[in-house]
Amino acid sequence: MSEKKSRPFDLPPVWLVAMLALAWTQARHFPMGLSFGPVWADLLSGLLVGGGVLLAALAIVEMRRQQTTIHPHHDSDRLVQSGIFSRSRNPIYVGDVLILAGFILYWDAVLALPLVPIFLWVLEKRFVIPEENRLRRKFRVDFARYCEKVRRWV
Repeated sequence: MSEKKSRPFDLPPVWLVAMLALAWTQARHFPMGLSFGPVWADLLSGLLVGGGVLLAALAIVEMRRQQTTIHPHHDSDRLVQSGIFSRSRNPIYVGDVLILAGFILYWDAVLALPLVPIFLWVLEKRFVIPEENRLRRKFRVDFARYCEKVRRWV
């Protein structure tokens, strides 16, 4: 099992909470009079957060069903290609990004919008690419076929 022992808090939920804290702080202490508007932002925020939670839950259930790890620094026992993984190779991370975007809208954290692409970049560099490299080494041809069929994000 390959695990990064030097960084025990280097996990996607920790990064998500940090980004959420930054967005909340911006909205609370530095709103600069900016707003997304009334009703539509609240509706869209609910859809984004709900969709993000649903995506993550579907992925976690599928990974548990396949009896493989959800920990991003551990080696997978199986290449999960079924369920939500037939639509996205990284549904949990897509869900995390949707959750962040939803809360930014809900809190009217207009100036925190750049956190969305920054968070996406962090996820890709720190988690997605290393995970895919491990999967590529372990599952070789099967992973190559999976990558041809299913996109990294959506």
